[in-house]
Amino acid sequence: MVSHKKLVERILIVGTGELAGKLHRALVSNSSSDDTVYLKQSCPTEVLDILDTDGTIDPAHLHEVITRERISRVILAERDSQSRARLASVLLDLRLRGLQVHDAVDFYERMSRKIWVEASRSEWFLYANGFNASQAGLFIKRASDVICSAILLAVTAPITALVAIAIKLDSKGPVLFRQERVGLHGKPFVIFKFRSMRQDAEKTSGPTWARMRDDRVTRVGRILRYFRLDEIPQALNVLRGEMSLVGPRPERPYFVEWLAQEIPFYNLRHYVKPGITGWAQVMYRYGSSVEDAYQKLQYDLYYTKHRSLRCDLSILLKTIEIVLMGRGQ
Repeated sequence: MVSHKKLVERILIVGTGELAGKLHRALVSNSSSDDTVYLKQSCPTEVLDILDTDGTIDPAHLHEVITRERISRVILAERDSQSRARLASVLLDLRLRGLQVHDAVDFYERMSRKIWVEASRSEWFLYANGFNASQAGLFIKRASDVICSAILLAVTAPITALVAIAIKLDSKGPVLFRQERVGLHGKPFVIFKFRSMRQDAEKTSGPTWARMRDDRVTRVGRILRYFRLDEIPQALNVLRGEMSLVGPRPERPYFVEWLAQEIPFYNLRHYVKPGITGWAQVMYRYGSSVEDAYQKLQYDLYYTKHRSLRCDLSILLKTIEIVLMGRGQ
């Protein structure tokens, strides 16, 4: 029955611009890249070509195609407000008859578990569900942060003592690395980490993103980064209320100012307290470019929208797996 397309869901992407094309390519992609959207349906999914008639969409033609091709799901990837209004009048009747209709941003979010920033508008963020937290939820999260970070510092005390000795023996400079980062609501704070690079790492280059296999990393620092042991002192930032266990990774003011100009909605990530680990950290590779920052932002905004204690627990478990498997930098 599958081979004869009796159980195949037929999806039609409707749109006249580049966004529709990008969504189509993401849906049909079979690679494991970060742009791939995995369709977690109960049956195989076929994606039909994009309907585009000389830059406009004929509502009558649209209705005909949906009926003739037995379309079961329509994804609306149209930015023009007037065109969207015309399409809505056609799709409403079909929607009430059982057709599944989705906005492209919502569909992309559900399938990829990240927010499609390029296709989003301020109105979408304004009216979308989520992006808020109850006072009770914030209180419980803060209490959990304090308890867990205190336990973390107590349990890792013997390890941190050995790490401190190793750092001092391996290279010149302080044991702890202090650096200004941007926190909740854009407020700066000083982050604590075990020093994993040589002391003069940015003396000649200025602010530079850390890279995979960075030659500025010391021998001990490479081990610390591999198992993410350099992050342990950030538990002090959590106790001080500057960070949470889970949240978007805090960035330096220099990069925040730059990325806010390059990436739409970048500053929205600062409406959630930054974290030691986060959704972007467990879902995306180590980043060192604007494109990486863009991809991570999409995951950060997804977390901002769906944050909950259950979500935090899932991220913490994934982080523990990464640490135990040695999948850090």
